[in-house]
Amino acid sequence: MSDRAEYDADRRETRRRLIALFDCALTAVSAETALPRTLPEAPAGRTVVIAIGKAAAAMMRAAMRRLRGPFDGLVVTRYGHLGQGPAFPAGVEVIESGHPVPDANSVRAAERALEIADGLKAQDRLLVLLSGGGSALAAAPADGVSLADKQAVTRALLRSGATIAEINSVRKHLSRFKGGRLSLAADPARVATFIISDVPGDDPSFVASAPTVADATTLATAQDIVAEYGISVSDAVRAALSDPDNVPPKPDSLGLAGGETHIVARARDALA
Repeated sequence: MSDRAEYDADRRETRRRLIALFDCALTAVSAETALPRTLPEAPAGRTVVIAIGKAAAAMMRAAMRRLRGPFDGLVVTRYGHLGQGPAFPAGVEVIESGHPVPDANSVRAAERALEIADGLKAQDRLLVLLSGGGSALAAAPADGVSLADKQAVTRALLRSGATIAEINSVRKHLSRFKGGRLSLAADPARVATFIISDVPGDDPSFVASAPTVADATTLATAQDIVAEYGISVSDAVRAALSDPDNVPPKPDSLGLAGGETHIVARARDALA
């Protein structure tokens, strides 16, 4: 074999091995691998599944294989991220929306999720499947804050160099959906959340801005982040970041205390 032929063969083998390693890493954190083999069902009522994030379609399809009985639900994902696979059941709605900046469909998605949760009863079960990108894909601006306000703040934060935890801390104080508010809407139904984490440290209160997880930050936290990075905000946003009504609920809040939260995949799983 010539030196050139040997070089080409080695290059092909190296490429094959690298692709195999990459595929192995993706498989380790895929929805099919990460979600439990059995998902909790409602003890006596309905099971509803809401999947939000760039992996929402894959997570919903995995849930379809895990749940034994019928269920309704909602898939919220980025445009073009539905992927290939079985069709969703008739009772599962699909909304594609904007990322990394929310758009009108992002608002429609959050409002629809809140509406679904608000219709649940004590005997029902809400399963929430979260993955990266959910903060933009489902957005319900706080009272007095417009979608344009949210878009401007999001763009400024993304350009600023702020960490994802800092960005989502601000987002949660400008929202009627994030920071545990979806769980509050679902009360008294039981809520279980399964998360594919894309944030450093894997804190569930920051993945997708945590629509079902309590928040430990304050208005002062959000104000300090805006000031530190020199973010220019509208009068409406400034007022919202000073309004106690926009503080996300804390862990002991009714509707949050009994919820289950599970991180099912993280970056280090892919690395391993």
